[in-house]
Amino acid sequence: MGVGRNDRVSTYNPEALLQPTAVCDMNQTIARTAVHKGFEDEVEPAPFKPLTREQAQTLRANSPSVSPWRVVAMQALAGLLCGGVAWVVAAQMSVLWSALYGAAAVVLPNALLARGMTRGTRTPVAAAAGFMFWEMLKIGVAIAMLVIAARVVPQLSWPALLATMVVCIKVNWVALLWRGR
Repeated sequence: MGVGRNDRVSTYNPEALLQPTAVCDMNQTIARTAVHKGFEDEVEPAPFKPLTREQAQTLRANSPSVSPWRVVAMQALAGLLCGGVAWVVAAQMSVLWSALYGAAAVVLPNALLARGMTRGTRTPVAAAAGFMFWEMLKIGVAIAMLVIAARVVPQLSWPALLATMVVCIKVNWVALLWRGR
């Protein structure tokens, strides 16, 4: 026996919607269980315990930060290497200049951000606002450099420019790996 079109079962029950007490009772039961018993898979957060001066110094010694200037220098070096590889492969000066301009479109904005972030601030709010300002400036300069790229670099090679940009941007990941060691 097959199931006909009119023999289908529907999980929608319009009569249940007309009985608000059932929904209200269920919500109250859930709320009471959550307040009084907690959930079975709920993990109590560990109480906050500030570090002592010695613990903080040990933590800083075990996880040193990488200087943003070192990252910018690594990006510039990667850009120079990409430019050299592009010139050797293509044997055209326009490809070399395109690759170097792609590196500059990453390195110069990141240098602006590093400059802004290494200046001291007095409050955490000022640090956050400063980061947002310098990050927006970095993005704006990078976009402006890409917009004027065709005017600045004669016979621009977009593949060389973009490939070098990608390599220079990925240097940030190398810096994170370097920090982990």
